[in-house]
Amino acid sequence: MSVFLAVSPLILIFLLMTWGRRTADVAGLLGWLYTAVLAALYFRTAWQVILIGSVAGVVASLPISLMVVTSIFQINVMEEAGAIRRLVVFMKTLARDSRSAQVMLINVGAGTMLAALGATPVSILPPIMLSLGYSAFVAIALPAIGYDALCTYALLGVPVVVFADVAKGITGHDFTPAEVGLYFAQYMPVVTSLIALSMLWLVGGWKEIGRGWPAALLTGLTAGFVAIGMNLAGLPTLTGVVAGIAVVLMMLAYVRLSGRRLIDRSALTEEDRRTEQGMGLALAVLPWLLLVAFSALTNYSGFGLYEVLFKRLAMPLEIVPGRPERLRMLWQAYTWVLIATVIAIPFYRMASARLAAAGRKTLRRAPRPAFAAAIYFAIAFVLNHSGKTPAVVDGRPGWATDPAGGLNMVKVVADASAGVFHQAYAGVAAFLGLLGGFISGSETSSIAMLTKLHFDTIAQVFASASPERLLRISLLVAAVSGIGGGLASVISPAKLQNAAAVIDKIGMESQVIRATAVIALLMVLAVALMTFVFLARI
Repeated sequence: MSVFLAVSPLILIFLLMTWGRRTADVAGLLGWLYTAVLAALYFRTAWQVILIGSVAGVVASLPISLMVVTSIFQINVMEEAGAIRRLVVFMKTLARDSRSAQVMLINVGAGTMLAALGATPVSILPPIMLSLGYSAFVAIALPAIGYDALCTYALLGVPVVVFADVAKGITGHDFTPAEVGLYFAQYMPVVTSLIALSMLWLVGGWKEIGRGWPAALLTGLTAGFVAIGMNLAGLPTLTGVVAGIAVVLMMLAYVRLSGRRLIDRSALTEEDRRTEQGMGLALAVLPWLLLVAFSALTNYSGFGLYEVLFKRLAMPLEIVPGRPERLRMLWQAYTWVLIATVIAIPFYRMASARLAAAGRKTLRRAPRPAFAAAIYFAIAFVLNHSGKTPAVVDGRPGWATDPAGGLNMVKVVADASAGVFHQAYAGVAAFLGLLGGFISGSETSSIAMLTKLHFDTIAQVFASASPERLLRISLLVAAVSGIGGGLASVISPAKLQNAAAVIDKIGMESQVIRATAVIALLMVLAVALMTFVFLARI
């Protein structure tokens, strides 16, 4: 009974989003209320722990929740300035003679860059795909699946940064994003190649794969090995940007070497040509150019700012006793997204009415997704600290398991998982990540909810391992769960509905989910099998 109740919050949220058709924020709020009551009444968690833990979760979510707000503001400014329209016109001209290269250019290359810079591929790319002659089904599915493999490095690496912070909170080790990012990156060459091939299958089945497999493999291997290289170089937050650029360059070279045209302007309308004349391409992407420069300055240790902003100005805030959250507000991506946007505004020469419209759009669009990000972190913290009550720990105020019968929900599930799956849990974790990503709509939220479960379960399954080996296994298993959470993008109702809405095809997302669910499961199976290979080498 305890095991069922411990996992019941996830079951409830899943049912609310599927059967109840609730949005992620509403399902999250109801899930938090249920989790709080359950933790208090059955698992004997003090209300003080529940409420303070929830606040700590909201604070821990700031790297993603504030990034959501600032990235939406940036996109709204670029929309109102006409920059997004200019970018769309340019993308319409690329590699029209090679369908496979065009698919990779737009949905993997451009899609990965857009996601890494805080834009939303499922909002920007579907109209482009539709205008190029692809079906509505393909226009919805491909942008959602295109950046899945590098979802870990979306939003300037927010998921991997959060993973490092969550792992530190569990283990006490001070991980850098690059150190933990390598656990994710080693999967990328295979996973990105599989995604590229699955995109071709969605476009034209096995026939399209037969024609376009060289482009797909070049895309997957390029993006994957760039991910490994960027983490080795200590720049994980720029992985998505550089990988996207590398894919674009690789596909342009592929198109040129195969004797096809790189640029075909025949599809441009008169309105498209006026858009070209009204704004240069460099000016259109100025906020992103600035953002890339700022990210390099603040993350490459050779410039000296990383040591100051990440370590010396960590801005620790202790909410949970003995477990300070390091805010690092001067280093976080959301700060530099905002700065890049503000700097670009004068260059866009926007009228005050346009800027005000961008502000109104942000106030309308940003609160709900930002709240959704925060509430799932709050749920994660309640789960992690369930069964505790205020107590004196090592001579200072803290939290400890209630001696009157407190049960930790994560430990209950970990004990059961270890008993049922044993070492096979290393592969099962990938599927749990897929479920977590589907429920929360975010790889980052999935990481927050499930990482402690993975660490606790692995500690039991590999109890005889040395501390160093146990830590490496735990990081590997938690990372593959995160990858599973990223792959959930292709079956996320919210993301697919967003893609359907921008081309006036609301309702088609259910058809897309039926097709992409099989792809998601097969890809998660692949990463689960890879985990056992990597596990044998640890």
